[in-house]
Amino acid sequence: MAAPYTPELNKVHNEKVPIQDSLITETSEMQDETARVCEGLILEGQLPNLNRSAHVEFLQVPLQNRLPASFTGLDASKPWIMYWPLQGISLLDPLALSPADSSRVSASVFACISPTEGGFGGGHGQIAHLASTYAALNALAISQDREAWSALDRKKIYGYLLAMKCEDGGFRMHHGGEEDVRAIYCALASAALLNIMTEELVAGSAEWISRCQTYEGGIGGAPDNEAHGGYAFCGLAALCLLGNPIETVPKYLDLANFIQWLSARQYQPEGGFSGRSNKLVDGCYSWWVGGCWAILEGLMPALRMGSDVIWSKADLQKYILCCCQSASGGLRDKPGKSADFYHSCYVLSGLSVVQHRYKISPQKRESKLGEWSLMWDYEAEDEKVVKVVAANAVGPLNPVHVLPWGVAEMMHDFYAKQ
Repeated sequence: MAAPYTPELNKVHNEKVPIQDSLITETSEMQDETARVCEGLILEGQLPNLNRSAHVEFLQVPLQNRLPASFTGLDASKPWIMYWPLQGISLLDPLALSPADSSRVSASVFACISPTEGGFGGGHGQIAHLASTYAALNALAISQDREAWSALDRKKIYGYLLAMKCEDGGFRMHHGGEEDVRAIYCALASAALLNIMTEELVAGSAEWISRCQTYEGGIGGAPDNEAHGGYAFCGLAALCLLGNPIETVPKYLDLANFIQWLSARQYQPEGGFSGRSNKLVDGCYSWWVGGCWAILEGLMPALRMGSDVIWSKADLQKYILCCCQSASGGLRDKPGKSADFYHSCYVLSGLSVVQHRYKISPQKRESKLGEWSLMWDYEAEDEKVVKVVAANAVGPLNPVHVLPWGVAEMMHDFYAKQ
């Protein structure tokens, strides 16, 4: 159960937002309270500025080896604790990343390699895991440390990815682990970065993803699972890695139902997204759901579905700036919660989706496996859709890899030239 909101936040706005559900439950009361608090913050006045310097300082803590002892509980998440801050800082101020930061990142990432399996574990001496491998490679990509890139054993990593492949087209997260949509996405995104994508690696994966779309229209973690924002992004992005998304996405997903489910994820008056039906808004879905919208917007003109924005970017920006910023630095799930590196990364990535419009550009590269996730362009969003002042602007990103703009392309091309 979510932690209770603090009394001082409950005083922000005293008029109750009416509960829409006639059956009053703990869930409906939490939704009522969340809407009331967020409405009060949003209605307080002028849209606040992004507290850029405080957020950068917050995100630099793990990169400068200043984590408190309490983080020993996240010993199996070391690659993520590098990737999340790097992604967030890159969107806020890429010049804040120093060569020393890159060097420390590379050393930490290489300490997580499993010498027997080839993939990356969550920490030194831990078993290889597809999520850790994805996070480790993303961190190395942002570091732009070409010496470290050259030292990677891509053949061994490919062997590990292939070993995680299941006969039905899915992937398991680790030896003996769960088979789910995250695993497909992490494996294929990693393969694209390293330029090791093959037909053998991807066989049957699109069909497996298609089986994960639920009666609601979203995508679950595995066939017959509940639709979820995180899995929705992983499934959609994986289809963009498997081939020309103009063809793969409508072939393997019921787009009308998918769009309907995504539309239901944005709440009012909060303006943010929930990850599942009957759940509260959460800042991280600014990316997991917002990233789905970024990809779909980029495909709609080619699919002859129009090109208008069909979700409120202005409202999501209000939720992020009014409700997700911590005064002491970092971004959070919602008011009353503490900032953390995970939410900082994905809230800022969601803000990038708000401020930019992405589109697929197949003419950019040769039409072959491993190149499709790099065929994207972007432009600043029209001010009629969302007004962005300079103080609140963040950088663009690759909407499939969740990496700063140009980084995924740079790493892939580094290996393509070898």
